Amino acid sequence: MTIIEQIIANHSGQQSVKPGDIVDVTIDTRAARDFGGANVVKNLLDNGLTIADPQKTIFTFDCNPGGSDQKYAANQHYCRQYARENGIRVYDVDAGIGTHLAIDNGFTWPGSTFVSTDSHANIMGAIAAFGQGMGDQDIAAAWAKGAVWFKVPASVKINLNGNRPSDVTAKDIVLNLLSIFGANKLLGYSVEIYGEESEKFTLAERITIASMGTEMGAIIILFPTSTALLQELKFITGMDYQPVTADADAQYDKVFDIDLSKFVTMVAKPGHPHDDTSIESVRNQKIDSGFIGSCTNGRIEDLRAAAKVLRGRKVAPGVVLKIVPATDAIWTQAMDEGIIQTFKEAGVLVSNAGCAGCAAGQVGQNGPGEVTISTGNRNFEGKQGKGFVYLASPAVVAASAVAGFITTPDQIPDKPTLFYASGNRDASRVTRDEKIKVRKPTVVEGNVWIIPKDDIDTDMIFHNRYLTITDVKDMGQYTFDNLRGFEDFAKKAKPGDIVITQKNFGAGSSRQQAVDCFLSLGITCILAESYGAIYERNAINAALPILTYKPEIIALAEIQHGDKVNVDFVSGVLTNLRNGKTVQLEKFYDAQLAIYQNGGLL
Repeated sequence: MTIIEQIIANHSGQQSVKPGDIVDVTIDTRAARDFGGANVVKNLLDNGLTIADPQKTIFTFDCNPGGSDQKYAANQHYCRQYARENGIRVYDVDAGIGTHLAIDNGFTWPGSTFVSTDSHANIMGAIAAFGQGMGDQDIAAAWAKGAVWFKVPASVKINLNGNRPSDVTAKDIVLNLLSIFGANKLLGYSVEIYGEESEKFTLAERITIASMGTEMGAIIILFPTSTALLQELKFITGMDYQPVTADADAQYDKVFDIDLSKFVTMVAKPGHPHDDTSIESVRNQKIDSGFIGSCTNGRIEDLRAAAKVLRGRKVAPGVVLKIVPATDAIWTQAMDEGIIQTFKEAGVLVSNAGCAGCAAGQVGQNGPGEVTISTGNRNFEGKQGKGFVYLASPAVVAASAVAGFITTPDQIPDKPTLFYASGNRDASRVTRDEKIKVRKPTVVEGNVWIIPKDDIDTDMIFHNRYLTITDVKDMGQYTFDNLRGFEDFAKKAKPGDIVITQKNFGAGSSRQQAVDCFLSLGITCILAESYGAIYERNAINAALPILTYKPEIIALAEIQHGDKVNVDFVSGVLTNLRNGKTVQLEKFYDAQLAIYQNGGLL
């Protein structure tokens, strides 16, 4: 078996598992964040569910550690009260990013399982553990049952061959991989990375690469353990762990051989993490701000790399550089090593540990028109504010902040480029109070909306500025208002309509609202060539019918925008009522049908 198959088999009472098997996976640690945590609690209370094992259950308040938004503050307090009543540990606003806390505190370990409302919980692949981001209902079920249903993914192997160039960082490696595989070529796969150089990767480097598996559409990126990694984990946690590797005869769906020696310093251009280019093509692009941190680049190694560049220098006038360590322990270590002092002398804003700009709840956001260079994992339009975000390594971000434009540490000018930042942030928020459960027939008819786009992410479907809305009936009005060309979808869509789109629909975050907004509008079903892994689970669990189809199907049925079609979820047959043509979709599988007929997972 592959690594993912071994872990799932070991946690589901099976001798072996294979791709496509659906099993209940016991979860060693079950987490919820301040974003999503309140809805997890509400799901539990609304369904009369209790906690299976409080010792394996934690809250992590990392999205808005300052509680600076009133709705976040209210949700955090609500979770604290529930935690007190049920003996659940809270890693509060002074702790840091939950996934990093789980690794550093030994809540997850090689071969273990971990779930969270964090879509980057698959960061656990850095230590050969199973980690998954999941929606509110999934996490509620995990807390109540101690296990979740899961479909075993197929695995692919990536061999990184050749020597690693001296100026190529872990962030450059993952951006090079994104430029090769894009957002959907690894969609739904468990990825294992091998190679002589990859065995030398530190924990921080593995974390950087594993974290952005979500942006590739992968279920997880797994690194087999090395002796050096196990020693590093023992130094951090004080615990001895056993090696985790794939079987010698493990079966992979695909194997890719990639020449690491050809990798270069890269940046991702604004809009998509996979829209990557050599830094030479954007060198001298002026910036207004920089951000160093996130679950991808907030480790002590990342802070040291930034400090090396900033030591004895100043951030350019008019530029704002914000740095946020991943955990409070890392913050303290940076202070002990004099790194925080270096940052302050350079004119950096250093914030308390947490997710920062990625979660739209702490420092790191930008204003309209503002150009930011960031170490975050996402730069979807509107994700980190209303400006434009380039992604790069900590050293490149630090160098660019000193120069006033995108550059590398070896090409920082004597005098920075001067300019003035512009724009204002808009952080309006509202709360979501209840969930609508809608049961639908297994055969439906509706008028078609054709949205011919790949990689429609959850920020395009339901923007993060609306994430504190908790009343489902209020969500529909914001559907697709961040998808260019379809901003008026919610005003024109009618109950019973059917959405047909393309590859990797629902890429990105674990937000349940990106599913619930369609339920709010009364959309009958969604047809896509493929879905983001977390989105697919959220839709199935919320009883929103989703089906997949082969690309040629639309042409075969001659489906046009506005056509009325009939869709049978059980048989998978679609009929275009305008011309009578029928085609075959992928029908509901048994688990999906069972959840749908139950009115949802809970």
